[in-house]
Amino acid sequence: MPISEIHALVAADMRLVNELIYRRLHSEVALVNELGHYIVTGGGKRLRPVVVLLSAQASGYSGPHHIELAAVIEFIHTATLLHDDVVDSSGLRRGRETANNLWGNEASVLVGDFLYSRSFQMMVQVRNLRVMEILADATNTIAEGEVLQLMHCRDPDTSEERYFEVIRCKTAKLFEAAAEIGAVLAGTGAVAEKALADYGAHLGIAFQLIDDVLDYSASSEVIGKNVGDDLEEGKPTLPLIHAMRHGTPAEAALLREAILTGGRNEMTAVIETIEKNGSIAYTLDLARREAARAVASLADLPEGRYRDALVGLAEFSVSRIS
Repeated sequence: MPISEIHALVAADMRLVNELIYRRLHSEVALVNELGHYIVTGGGKRLRPVVVLLSAQASGYSGPHHIELAAVIEFIHTATLLHDDVVDSSGLRRGRETANNLWGNEASVLVGDFLYSRSFQMMVQVRNLRVMEILADATNTIAEGEVLQLMHCRDPDTSEERYFEVIRCKTAKLFEAAAEIGAVLAGTGAVAEKALADYGAHLGIAFQLIDDVLDYSASSEVIGKNVGDDLEEGKPTLPLIHAMRHGTPAEAALLREAILTGGRNEMTAVIETIEKNGSIAYTLDLARREAARAVASLADLPEGRYRDALVGLAEFSVSRIS
């Protein structure tokens, strides 16, 4: 199922999600409204809320709470973006200036905190202790992932295992939670919950792997940020880690120095080294394997359009490179 059909399938629910997002974004503090609306209306794909909607529908849920929880997931994700951009000193997000560039780091951090706290107000209103447990654990894991990434920043000795630990915490965990809470709402039981949680985790890893490939193989217009931002921020992502392990001593030295110094001036040589050592192909292959594992996790879900859409979303996660 192509992404356009997936969006069409959940269009009615997404309208309700977006209405709720704008309604619950409201604050008596003008700066919260201004900055919050700027980041929420920034053209994101809303993939994580879509996962909530599809998971709930695929599990047979028929109540209203999937709308609320899809909005909660988007608020949590948006809060992490605001904090990420401050930590990374990013200047471009989704093709626009970052909030921290426009309003400053202090305002961005505090509005991110507002979005986190608002998301917890909303999840409490669903009155489902298991959902609260999943989302509380997810936000804590995401915070740990951010700290882990900071610890490995400008560390050319970061291993593939450490890299995967970061992306499981920082990216995959929210996808996992989004998929799992749909099954929890439907009351389908522990086995189905685990299956959808596994789906979300593998989907999130695949998505992040492709993002890391795009940073070295796409234009700024495609990725919505400056090409090479990850390198400039000193992030040793998988293409770099693989190329250092398989390149010549001179190539490994080039990449080490680029990670240590932010090496945007060496971007052409860095990209050539990554491509020469098959590091883009290696990362892409792992992403496709993760997408396949996500699809395999859905084997016991009831057949239907919503399961097909979950499969299509996994396929879309890796098709963005083409």
